[in-house]
Amino acid sequence: MTALVRDPLSGVRPLPDDLDMLMATNERGHVVKRPSRPAIGTMLANLRRGNAHMVLERVDEERPGSWYIQVLLRENNTFQLEHRDGVAEQHHRTQTISQEKVLGALLGWAGAKPGWRDGFMWNNIADQFGTSDRETREPSGDTEPSTGSNSD
Repeated sequence: MTALVRDPLSGVRPLPDDLDMLMATNERGHVVKRPSRPAIGTMLANLRRGNAHMVLERVDEERPGSWYIQVLLRENNTFQLEHRDGVAEQHHRTQTISQEKVLGALLGWAGAKPGWRDGFMWNNIADQFGTSDRETREPSGDTEPSTGSNSD
């Protein structure tokens, strides 16, 4: 079973171990299991119309809920970044113009590094999800990240 560690923002977060597997999926459905840092960077760098979002997801059948971070390249060339820590009540969003900051967040989240959220103004968007969304897994390669506005 995956160990959990206390986190000041989300309460608890997974501590990666051998049971966890990362999966990266883009809008076109391309899936990379256990993506490397360069693979994550390439997927981010390749975001454009027709392939405007990607999801990094922690897959562990023993842990309930959805654990992921996703990015959407918006039409105004800003990046919308969201992460969910297990349940809809812990779903947060931010927006930035910096691809470098997004890459840092993706890699920090993937490595469960403390402080990966730093440098962003995160908004909890749990109220945008209905009861059914709160009880089921959300991310899949064929769904687009939630939309909305936020400022960096």
